[in-house]
Amino acid sequence: MMNVPKRYSEMTKHELREEIGILKEKAVKAEQLGIVNEFDVLMRKIAMARAYMLDINAFQIGETYELIEEPGVLFTITYFNGVFAWGRKQNDTEEIGIPISLLQER
Repeated sequence: MMNVPKRYSEMTKHELREEIGILKEKAVKAEQLGIVNEFDVLMRKIAMARAYMLDINAFQIGETYELIEEPGVLFTITYFNGVFAWGRKQNDTEEIGIPISLLQER
């Protein structure tokens, strides 16, 4: 039987921290080698793993938060799906989902 990797949702906080450490090492190597698409994928995985370490109750529907990766850009939550907050960026009509780890906690 193949060793199937655990989903982030099934990992303990300790396992998530270890996974983030491994992903960070890979991201540094990808960045040094100039492999931009690989770096971007690894950064998304890190954001997802971090999202599972946060308390979703720290975020509220209808509230507005600054986006960590886009300083000064605000995001208003309309609903949650797992560790994703769905809503809209300021001055934008398109609804998008982003991991809660990319929202600046208050």
